[in-house]
Amino acid sequence: MLLARVAGTVVASRKEPRLDGLKFLVLEQLDVDNKVTGGYVVAADAVGAGVGEVVMYASGSSARQTEYTFERPCDAVVMAIVDSWEVGGDDRYTK
Repeated sequence: MLLARVAGTVVASRKEPRLDGLKFLVLEQLDVDNKVTGGYVVAADAVGAGVGEVVMYASGSSARQTEYTFERPCDAVVMAIVDSWEVGGDDRYTK
């Protein structure tokens, strides 16, 4: 799983039918120090995250392992909204 901040949303009125009902988010990837890495990804939202929230997401075949995305053609899914994290005893992020 990877860390990211929700930067926005994606609306696609025409899409593969198995994607109907999915909410899509634009994620700005973060490193372990809560700094932007410069990368972005579009992910299906399985937890109801909003713009500005820090989330954990999975990509690749792991993205299709949630109840929300099972057997759907997606490559990334938001799996958790992050409350806090620490590395080596140092707080790196607190909601």
